[in-house]
This record gives sequence, structure tokens and C-alpha cells, in this order.
Amino acid sequence: MFYKELSEKVFSNERRKVARAISIVEDYNSDASELLKQIHSRVGKAYRIGITGPPGAGKSTITNQLTKLFRQEGKKVGIIAVDPTSPFTGGALLGDRIRMNEIGNDEGVFIRSMATRGSLGGLSRKAIDAADVLDAAGYDYIILETVGVGQSELDIVQAADTTIVVLVPESGDSVQAMKAGLMEIADFFILNKSDRPGADQAVASLQTILMMKDHDEKSWMPGIIKTIASENKSMNEVLLEIERHKKFMNDQNLFLAKRENQTKNRIKEIVENKIKEELWSESGEKSLNSALEKVILGNLSPYHIAEEIIENFISKKIYK
Repeated sequence: MFYKELSEKVFSNERRKVARAISIVEDYNSDASELLKQIHSRVGKAYRIGITGPPGAGKSTITNQLTKLFRQEGKKVGIIAVDPTSPFTGGALLGDRIRMNEIGNDEGVFIRSMATRGSLGGLSRKAIDAADVLDAAGYDYIILETVGVGQSELDIVQAADTTIVVLVPESGDSVQAMKAGLMEIADFFILNKSDRPGADQAVASLQTILMMKDHDEKSWMPGIIKTIASENKSMNEVLLEIERHKKFMNDQNLFLAKRENQTKNRIKEIVENKIKEELWSESGEKSLNSALEKVILGNLSPYHIAEEIIENFISKKIYK
């Protein structure tokens, strides 16, 4: 009954209940699983935008300016700002909230800071669940702004319909090093703070890399937009590029295919995590600890022990 009542409040976009629902999915447990099942029928309408890039590139300022443009169109915006985990509390640092104070009081905007909680990809696994809550609450756009840790920032692809990589002129020298990871996920690039020296060289480096990628008439070619987000310069172009990418995805029948692939990978991750949690319960840890000595003494290989633990786990499930 609790989940049904809370989900109804989420559907009505009662802000305190939306915040409560996000807290539940962030502290993942059986409550979160039940709640996410309840709200799923209303999930899928929001358009999700990922904004990532190196620290200090101006991602929060871009998020702020984009949100204001969406609000001018009468659209509701949910923002999930994934912060580095606080070493003191394990929670999210609230720097982004402070920077977004200008839009934080708008009733049509919901901002939530979340901790990465050890996620190497920068985007907390729970951020995707939180996006589902905001989706169910009726927000038209959900912006996922990530901590920007470089090449490992690839899990944003599993959350966003359009992924924006934000760079600055100083990124020019490191573009080659980034191309194998962060560079590959961009649907388009923003070169922010483009009034600084080196902007043209950075754009030239990006264009060189993009031209080396395999593409044909039917494939999407990422664009590069020079902005000065702090002065709101060229932010309308960013909005148009998002719409252009969205239209391309729909015209080429790629939008649903992309979401299907994301869903498939998400289900795999959920299954793997649930099995891992159950496998390393108290009994799993005990059987591992009891076998360690045999490995250290050279009597058995770690592979023998691993296979034995898996066999015991499977047989326990079959005969339960």
C-alpha cells in the first residue's frame, strides 16, 4: 500500500514525495525495487540529456542556461547532478546546487545532487533510477550532469538520449588522449569558454578526430558548438543541436533501438547485482574464507574455488 500511495504522489508531482522517492532509490533496498515497479508504467516520456566532460569545463553553467531555455518553452526540467562522494559523509557535495540557485526556486525545475558512491564511470547507478522517478513525475526533460572524470565516464551512454561532451580551449592538447573514451560517446561537443586563447586550435583538433571516424550519409556526425555559457552566448544553438539530434534519431528509427539497447544492458546489470548480493551473503563469504588456506598453500587454484562456489550457489537455488 505504501508504494502505491507514494507512486500516486509522484505522478501528481508532489515535490516532497518526489524527493522522498529519490531518497528511497538512492538508498537501494527492497523498497526501491517495489517503488520502481509501481512507477514504471509512467516512465519513458521524458527526453534525457547527458552532460559530461572534464572538471571545470562549465557543465553546471551550461545546465543552468539550458534549463532556463527549456523553461521559456514551458517545459518542466529535472536535473540530477552527480557529485564526487563526500569523504566525510558519503553523500553528495552540494556545489552544483549552490551554482544553480538561480533556477532552484522555479517550481518547474527539480534539482537533485547525488553521490557517485564509488561508481568509476562517474554516473551513480542509482542516478538512472532517480531519472525514472522524475520521468514518472512528469518532467519533460531530464538533465544528467556527471562529475567529469574523463575516459571512464562512459556509463552516461546508458542513461541519455543525447550525450553532450563539454570541453574548453585548454582541452586541445589532451583531445588525442581522450578520443578512445570520452570522445567516443559524444552526440555533439560544446567548446565552452571559447573566448579564451586556443579555442580555434581545439576545434581543429576535434574536427580532425571526427573526420577520421567511419561515417556515411545515414550516420550521425557530431557537431561542435563554441559557447560562452557564463554570458549565455550560443546557448540557443545548443538547444537547436539537441532538437536536431532528436529528430535524426526519430527519422532514422534509431531512438527506440537505442532505448531498447539501454534497457537490455540495464536489466543485465540489475541481474548481475542481485546475484552478486545473494552470492556473497553470509554463507558465501564463509565458504570463501574456509577455502582460502587451500589456495595459499597451493593445494587448489582460485579457479577451483570459484567454480565450487558457483556450483554450490546454483545447486542451492535448484533444491531450495
